[in-house]
Parts: sequence; structure tokens; C-alpha cells
Amino acid sequence: MLLFILGLIIFFGAHFFTAFARVARADVITRLGPMRYRGLFSLVAFIGLALIIVGWPDADKTVLYVTPPALRHVTYGLVLIAFILLAAAYLPAGKIAAAAKHPMLASVKIWAFAHLLVNGDVRSLLLFGSFLGFSVIDRIVLKRRGAPTPTEGPIKNDLIAVAVGVIAYGAVAFYLHQYIAGVALF
Repeated sequence: MLLFILGLIIFFGAHFFTAFARVARADVITRLGPMRYRGLFSLVAFIGLALIIVGWPDADKTVLYVTPPALRHVTYGLVLIAFILLAAAYLPAGKIAAAAKHPMLASVKIWAFAHLLVNGDVRSLLLFGSFLGFSVIDRIVLKRRGAPTPTEGPIKNDLIAVAVGVIAYGAVAFYLHQYIAGVALF
């Protein structure tokens, strides 16, 4: 459990640093340069993620709640939406990205919430709750900061985002989820 918790602290600590410590972050970027800063940030985030993955099997599996099996179908639908938003975050902006304002954070919030609907064990609550909490906090920070949001683009960009999101969802749901999370969905 220690590696799992340490991984969460390192991973989200790096992300909270970028969200809250703007002056300190700017100083680090000035000292290291933008490329070295990105490399360092990526390395720290990767170490945190690796510790989360390595610590996952030994983390507390105590079940705190069990939800009705029908919620699995709600989760499948929500995660599909999350994949479409994720695609919209990285492809040229359309109406979806503009409406979501920060489609990556919206994607993570929906993905984490969906997983909390069907995973009531301690380690899942810590993992998905951390992602949900960070995404909510970061969205508030970005809104207060007045961070730019995507400008609405043509509908063809939305069609591409939907297609990419559906294909990625299908790949994960029907094949990769068993390797990523150790649970076959279908």
C-alpha cells in the first residue's frame, strides 16, 4: 500500500505544482529551460504513475460499497463520452471542445466518476477519487486564472473526435482493459 500511496502523492504532487505554484514553476522553467522542465515534469509524473501501478496489487482491496450490476452499463456510456472528450482535447477544436472548455479535464472527471460508480474498494476510491478531485480542483484554478479555452471549430472536427473516441473506446473496452486493469469487460 505504501508504494501505491507514494505514487499518488508524487503523481498528483507534480500536477498540483503546475496548477498552484505558478511563480515557482516559472522560476524552475527559467533555470532549466522549457524542454528540461518538461522532461523533469514527465519523469516525476512517470515515476509516480509507475509506483501507482507497482503498488496497485498490494493496495487495500477492502470493499466499502457494492453497486447494482446495472450501473456497469451507465459506466460504459460515461467512459465512451470520456474517450470522445479526450479525443476532442487533442484534435483540432470543434463544437465539443469549445462546449467542454477544457475537454481533457472533463474527460478525466467523467472517467473517474464512472469508475467510482462500479468500484467500491479502498484502492479504487483512492485512485479514481484522486483523479476526480484533482480534475475538479484544476478546472476551478483554470477558470479563476482565466485560462484560454478552445475556440469553436467546424463540425467535421467533432465527427473526427467522435470517430477517434469510439475507436479508442472499442480498443480499450473489448481488448486492452484486461491488460491495463486486469479486468475483462466483455
